[in-house]
Amino acid sequence: MTDLGNRIDSSDKGLQIKRVYDAPAEEDGFRVLVDRLWPRGLSRERVKFDEWIRELSPTPSLRRWFSHAPERFDYFRERYLAQLDDGEGNADRAAILLRQAEKGRVTLLYGAKDPVHNHAIVLEEWLKRQAQK
Repeated sequence: MTDLGNRIDSSDKGLQIKRVYDAPAEEDGFRVLVDRLWPRGLSRERVKFDEWIRELSPTPSLRRWFSHAPERFDYFRERYLAQLDDGEGNADRAAILLRQAEKGRVTLLYGAKDPVHNHAIVLEEWLKRQAQK
């Protein structure tokens, strides 16, 4: 696989994360919802997503334990990365997203209010690692 890490910052290719409640934009490219649950109060038309990959979200038990508490984020990150590494089919899902990112922008959509302590940040980190393999 090519070195996607060197292309992440380009304006038209690579990965980015965005809150699903923010307005869709043309530069989002391929929009992928990465939450296990549908975002509250939004219709499918408003979200304007191309794919919904629930399997790459944290398990319900890990998500409930984390409960978006910033002081739990480091441990959450560690456990979630392990889940991503161990999850059946996750390498294949990553490969599909990374191939899409080589063609154009891929935006990972998440619903959490906190832009710093959320699973999409960890998922983006994991996908970039997968691109280096």
